[in-house]
Amino acid sequence: MRLATFNILHGRALDGGPVSTERLVEACASLDADVLALQEVDRGQPRSGGIDQTAAVAEGMGAAAWRFEPAIVGEPGGRWRPAGDDTEGDGGYGVALVCGRPVRAWHVLRLAPAAMRSPVFVPGRRAFVLLPDEPRVVLAAELDGGANPSVVASTHLSFVPVWNALQLRRATRWLAGLGPSCVLLGDTNLPGALPGLVSGWQSLARARTFPADQPSMQIDHALGHGPLPEVVGVDAPRLALSDHRALVVELAGG
Repeated sequence: MRLATFNILHGRALDGGPVSTERLVEACASLDADVLALQEVDRGQPRSGGIDQTAAVAEGMGAAAWRFEPAIVGEPGGRWRPAGDDTEGDGGYGVALVCGRPVRAWHVLRLAPAAMRSPVFVPGRRAFVLLPDEPRVVLAAELDGGANPSVVASTHLSFVPVWNALQLRRATRWLAGLGPSCVLLGDTNLPGALPGLVSGWQSLARARTFPADQPSMQIDHALGHGPLPEVVGVDAPRLALSDHRALVVELAGG
């Protein structure tokens, strides 16, 4: 099974040009993933053409199942409110899963924001800006047909130190109760070996993913729990958009 995670920066390339849905779909399809976890995904946002980016990627990949789950409703960096279970169809910003295999059930865990502001590097400004934290979300899929892992999940955790570690511990405890084997994919905003140490889960891939042009650290991770197939390949390709590289993990077997 081929698993991938990609923080897409709402489809934006760093050359400053407009968001291209075609470029986004081509980049995601090039990963050839059985399960693709996406972060910083738009739905109905003017900056990305008002489209449902997850639906576009899923169509381009010929996916069997997909879902977008907003963390906020409204405009990131502008006016927004925390997303809830009543936001189906609303414009939003969050995470997604695109699966080439049928999904038996979906699960959502919402994570509260930290109460403090924290410096965040904004690629467009090439500077650190003090920003308030946003709510976060974990989206999990139970795969059908005896797949291993039986559960895959996507998340994008807080940029606030310590708070993101607490969010990761809560997320992994929750996920461990959903199935015998699980892989959590996403941007944890925790570098290197920290996600494995914090969660107690196995780090399935070590590769630098950020910043995309000259990566110096790994903040995008694949963490495994339970009996999993052997990892037979890892890659961190530079794609035509985003300030992150994608992270790809190949597991033995079908």
